Amino acid sequence: MKPTAPEPVLPSRDDPVIRTGSEVVGGPAGRRISFGRGTAWWNATRVLILLAVVTFALGLVQKKPCYDGGWFGHGSQYSKACYSDMPHLFAGRGLDKGHVPYFDETGDPGMKYLEYPVITGGVMYFAGTLANAFGGGENGDLHDRQLWFVMINALIMMACAVVVVVAVARTSGRRPWDAAMVAAAPVLALNGIINWDLVAVAITAVAMMAWARRNIVLAGVLFGLATAAKLYPVLLLGPLFLLCLRAGRLKDFWKAGGAAVGAWLVVNLPVMIFAWDGWKLFYTFSQERGADFGSLWLILQQRYEPMDIDTLNTWVSALLLLMAAGIAALALCAPRRPRFAQLAYLIIAAFLFTNKVYSPQYVLWLLPLVVLARPRWRDVLIWQACEVIYFLGVWLYIESYSGGPHAKGLSQNAYHVAILIHLIGLLFIAALVVRDILWPDHDPVRADGSDDPSGGVLDDAPDVFTVGRGRDLYYGPDYDDEFGPGGAQDLPGKIYK
Repeated sequence: MKPTAPEPVLPSRDDPVIRTGSEVVGGPAGRRISFGRGTAWWNATRVLILLAVVTFALGLVQKKPCYDGGWFGHGSQYSKACYSDMPHLFAGRGLDKGHVPYFDETGDPGMKYLEYPVITGGVMYFAGTLANAFGGGENGDLHDRQLWFVMINALIMMACAVVVVVAVARTSGRRPWDAAMVAAAPVLALNGIINWDLVAVAITAVAMMAWARRNIVLAGVLFGLATAAKLYPVLLLGPLFLLCLRAGRLKDFWKAGGAAVGAWLVVNLPVMIFAWDGWKLFYTFSQERGADFGSLWLILQQRYEPMDIDTLNTWVSALLLLMAAGIAALALCAPRRPRFAQLAYLIIAAFLFTNKVYSPQYVLWLLPLVVLARPRWRDVLIWQACEVIYFLGVWLYIESYSGGPHAKGLSQNAYHVAILIHLIGLLFIAALVVRDILWPDHDPVRADGSDDPSGGVLDDAPDVFTVGRGRDLYYGPDYDDEFGPGGAQDLPGKIYK
């Protein structure tokens, strides 16, 4: 007889914010609620998909002032907070003329080739080809074709947002409704079509789902493809290595890592071989750019002595390595092995904290990781409030010096405050995640006895390698009285649930 699947965790019972809010509609879900499959068409997945589509559509409505001319000099795309890179890069990177990314020059003297990884470049070229076809060809009205380009990309990004939500729901184990924090996220609405980041976020989310389902090679392939769309997903292999080392599952890591390298090479090698100068620009541009919007380094550059690019790169690299070393120590020394999503959030947050630029859409990298690492509505909403403040701050700051002599916006000092609020939001979630790792009884995911739903082969695996006092300990609210208050069950080779 097939075992019965465990009941899903319901937010109205589990989350304090949702539990309080549910009183408006009659209180938390009762004991007699049915969890049977097929009992209703509106299951969790379909509800989450609808919620994601509605949220994304509201974001498209918020961009309306730019459809009416803000992108084309007939109004401010900054004071209305509707800016997007998409229409500008359509013309600025030669896509309006049918230029092939990496192989053809853009025609822009400031950026000779397209400065994006190859999968993102492929999506841009595909959307550009359709926009030119629907907009009357290369001789058609440019503004019409720009709008077509944005709308086609918006549909692609909406599909990516749906993929992210479904993947998070299926990575969460017994907590599929946690994905509602992704589906209803204000940052998803505000940042969804600023750039093409949702492509990489979607592939990364599916890679994490594949790992959670123990499809090791597929997960590796997807991590490699995600890295070919945006660089940050490669950083997730670091936490996987540490966790597999601690659990004695390095063979599984090498399978995933090898598949990731292979997939990355398959999509990159043809461009590397036949269009080397265009391909390498993404990597050299990242090294050569200075301190830019949203970064801690911009505050330091604008308030103190500017650093030359080599000195800046050295400081950025040193701080990132220091933070990565701290995360590695936490992974190997924590009393109980951290969850994959927890370390994934910490390493990406460290990368963004130390990076030379923080574009508003980078928040989308973190969105699924925050929800998987710290699934509490209060904490996610506090973090998103910080990001919304930064979102508004950066556009108003740009408006202050680019909107003409009568433009109103944020001063430099006020913009620095907005940057600091964003950085505090990053550190706020990071502090909660570190606390959950060191004292797992605070972890919402492990409160019901689960180990690591996103861990795949790591879920419930015993430790074979630790540093210091790290052992298979469970500090939780439901251990036997014989251990006493604050005690721990210490039985090597078994993780207590």
